[in-house]
Amino acid sequence: MLHRRQMILGATALAGLSGCGLRAPAHKLRRYDGPEVTFVVVNKGSRRMFLLHDDKILKSYRINLGFAPVGHKVFEGDGRTPEGLYHIDRINPNSAFHLSLGISYPNAQDRAAAKAIGKKPGGDIFIHGQKTPGKRDKKDWTWGCISVTNREMEEIFAMVRRGTPISINP
Repeated sequence: MLHRRQMILGATALAGLSGCGLRAPAHKLRRYDGPEVTFVVVNKGSRRMFLLHDDKILKSYRINLGFAPVGHKVFEGDGRTPEGLYHIDRINPNSAFHLSLGISYPNAQDRAAAKAIGKKPGGDIFIHGQKTPGKRDKKDWTWGCISVTNREMEEIFAMVRRGTPISINP
């Protein structure tokens, strides 16, 4: 009797805890069964992002950048989108901007450059959805992130995995 009661209580607790994980509402999540995205390329100058499988472009997106889009991010609050080779280091299905994929900025070189001028490098750089759902955001409005439409972000979120390299080019 006691064993059965413990199992029921344990199952109830487990069911309750499963709601505590990072889970997006089902309407945001899409399935992707195509080729693996092995690399993400962002070309800031042309405002384009490409998802690649090896050397083949799988998808291309128009993007918005930080509000000061020219140049590499140097310090927190400069409004620039970083440039260089990074990787996707986290996923956020409950982002304030629909869905988001974290970029591994700052790296050791970024931290050293900011420290050399007495500043903090900043962080929390993401690929994410829109500021204003259902309405096209103005050009280059983020604090250094890469933004796409919510519908596009749902697709990207399904395709790109943690650990995927990303090259952000001028």
